[in-house]
Amino acid sequence: MARKDYYATLGVPPEVSPDEIKKAFRRLARETHPDANPGDPKAEARFREVAEAYEVLSDQDRRRRYDRGDTLDLNGLFSGFGSFDDLLRSVFGESGLFGGLRTEAGPRRGRDVLVTAKVALSEAAFGVATDVRFRTRVLCSVCVGEGAAPGTTKNTCSTCGGGGAVRVARRGMLGSVMTVTTCDRCGGSGQTISAPCPTCAGSGTVDDVRSVKVEVPAGVTDGTRLRLTGQGEAAPRLGPPGDLYVDIAVTPDPRYIRDASDLVYRTSVGMVEAALGAVVEIPLLEGGVERLDIAPGTQPGWVARLRGLGVPHLGRRGRGDLIVQVMVSIPTRLNEEQEATLRSFAAAGGEQPAAPAAKKRKRPR
Repeated sequence: MARKDYYATLGVPPEVSPDEIKKAFRRLARETHPDANPGDPKAEARFREVAEAYEVLSDQDRRRRYDRGDTLDLNGLFSGFGSFDDLLRSVFGESGLFGGLRTEAGPRRGRDVLVTAKVALSEAAFGVATDVRFRTRVLCSVCVGEGAAPGTTKNTCSTCGGGGAVRVARRGMLGSVMTVTTCDRCGGSGQTISAPCPTCAGSGTVDDVRSVKVEVPAGVTDGTRLRLTGQGEAAPRLGPPGDLYVDIAVTPDPRYIRDASDLVYRTSVGMVEAALGAVVEIPLLEGGVERLDIAPGTQPGWVARLRGLGVPHLGRRGRGDLIVQVMVSIPTRLNEEQEATLRSFAAAGGEQPAAPAAKKRKRPR
């Protein structure tokens, strides 16, 4: 059987220092641990190889004998109760391999709630305070979330000693791993109730409709999601509440087309107004109008940009622009006077419009 190369397993040279060995193990442990590779049946074997290499090279006596080529008896290396857990704590501390990822203790958290708030374009542009209503679990008004009947007291949980968590040993290919989990008896609160509240049956919460005021910031777009921390579902026995997520639905304004922080407005002028010039009134999103000069000879599709009259930028100062597209309206029907005037105008300019269409005679009855 070929001799294992523990240095290659950790990816370090033979002359490496103890600190570098520990550093290499910390990196590889996070990469190869089964908790970081769910569903991978080979993860435990890879982690065991890395742990074995570290256990040999981190011990001065074992490393000296390994470097001499001695045969090492490693049969009982990880046979002790909680040995892998002890190894990880010695390297990563009490926070664990993933900074507390394996800790599952604590009172149950309330669920998050998702609602939709409809606002007009002007409200989305300049900000608005609006109320959203939704049904969820709220704190019981009788016991104020405690879960105990009024006038009674709670008792310290005998299972967890009031800590709300217990340590459980889980066995696997890696040996025994200690996991901190929520106490089943008290649900993580650390206390038990002998006389439950009759209104909420000891849970501390009841089903009801809540109304929450939402501050919609200026400049939000359709589909923006706001998070209100702690405004979601109330948790049993005063556990941490969930969060409230509010999806903003912006109702379009038929006058404008929104393009990020810019607004596009289309106005129409007659062909004579386009030729001779005119003044048109452009409605503003905040109310009122802005007068826009149409210069003589304006062509169809001419665009004017009114700086700073669009939608305020989200999270920063300033506003977008109001972009005005000028469309020239060509009449489809003319009376005799209008047609005669246009033909005289065409003749003066050397144009040759089509001859007037012959009028159909009415049949005698």
